[in-house]
Amino acid sequence: MRDIHQWFGSYAADHRNPTNRAIHWVCVPVIMWCVIAALWTVPPGMPWFKPGLWAVLAMFATFLFYHRLSRNLAYAMAIAFIVAGAITWALYGTLGPRTLLILAIVLFVLAWIGQFVGHAIEGRRPAFLTNVVQLLIGPAWLMGKLMRRLGVTY
Repeated sequence: MRDIHQWFGSYAADHRNPTNRAIHWVCVPVIMWCVIAALWTVPPGMPWFKPGLWAVLAMFATFLFYHRLSRNLAYAMAIAFIVAGAITWALYGTLGPRTLLILAIVLFVLAWIGQFVGHAIEGRRPAFLTNVVQLLIGPAWLMGKLMRRLGVTY
């Protein structure tokens, strides 16, 4: 398995254009939240579980993937997951599952349009087209950049 530096190096090679990078700072977190929100609306299937079960399980599985790459990065992403989950939980209670799902779908589509515009400007294909795992690397790559700016090693 690749290490975190190899994953980030591969991802960075497809994201050199400053405009594309700026678009990613907006669109990648939005896409991540949309996936969490959409999973939140999936009924848990058993009466003793609460809404959000599938989102929490997906976040935990993703946390485990990140943890294999870097503990510090995994903990930073866990904070991002907790914030995204809290926002989703609040919106679920306010909007209800149907409206939350519609919002997540609309934002997901718009964010992906933004991503493809960024890659058209970049002149390179999105990284996930060569390796689907890159869909998990995008949010981590941004978190890694944020951690470096804050002086935290990953």
